[in-house]
Amino acid sequence: MDTSSPARLYATLVGAALVVIGIIGFFYEASFAVGDDIQVDEEFGFLAINGWENAIHIVAGLIGLAAAGTNASARLYSLGFGAIYVALAIWGWIDETILEIIPVNDEANVVHLILGITGIAAGLATPTDERQRPARATPEPG
Repeated sequence: MDTSSPARLYATLVGAALVVIGIIGFFYEASFAVGDDIQVDEEFGFLAINGWENAIHIVAGLIGLAAAGTNASARLYSLGFGAIYVALAIWGWIDETILEIIPVNDEANVVHLILGITGIAAGLATPTDERQRPARATPEPG
């Protein structure tokens, strides 16, 4: 039986949060303009977003929710997306838009960094093989 793990918790919580944040973000800014025409608004008053970022949040969240089904897929999601989020945070501090498509600001970079570090930590805290997990003590039939 595939039991719960830090990676499954991360994939479930972050996946659900990203889907919700992506949907809410479209109420703030739904423009898919790029380059010099990029339109940006601040979701919740501090996170720079646009239509592209909202769509990416929804897709990344749905992938997380799908990956939460098993420890192996959740571990891969946690490590992979954790690394991506750390890279996005670093890139965001270097440039205010990623590929002239996705707007970022310092607050978004901090959120990306936190998501990245916790994702990597959750992935590393999840065993790669169920046989490595300590066995649970079961009461003997009486």
